Amino acid sequence: MDIIIKIFGEGKDLTVLQMSARAVSVYFIAMALIRISGKRTFAKKTGFDTIMQIIFGAVLSRAIVGASPFISTIGACLAMVLLHRGLAWLIIKSKRIEHFFKGDREVLFENGEIKHDKLNSSLMTQDDLMSDVRLKANVDDYDEVQTIYRENTGELSVVKKKG
Repeated sequence: MDIIIKIFGEGKDLTVLQMSARAVSVYFIAMALIRISGKRTFAKKTGFDTIMQIIFGAVLSRAIVGASPFISTIGACLAMVLLHRGLAWLIIKSKRIEHFFKGDREVLFENGEIKHDKLNSSLMTQDDLMSDVRLKANVDDYDEVQTIYRENTGELSVVKKKG
């Protein structure tokens, strides 16, 4: 036990080598936790996943700097990962739960008409919309666009007219 305390330290008074040892350990523990959590945790850009990323990083950092007990911090992260995985499973099974956690896409433009109420609720201007149309669809005119969606990730997707 004394060797572990010598390597990893305890409390907040840690040496550079002790913090480095903690950082290396936390790196490998985080990799294992991410594998448990599933690929979507760091692949998707929904609020549901972003919240997990932020909290996960914040809590794990406490283990490195000794702000919280090491084992308790890792246990809390494991609980968060299991919760996130469980909620992701529920989201797959229920549209209602999916809507609550991830939201829905919205139509911002359709059939030549900008949906100003949806644009306003997305906190976007018409210039923002046109900028995304140019970037996503490589067109500079709404005449070539059939539909524009704000996806539940916050990103825009553009469906061009056929022909």
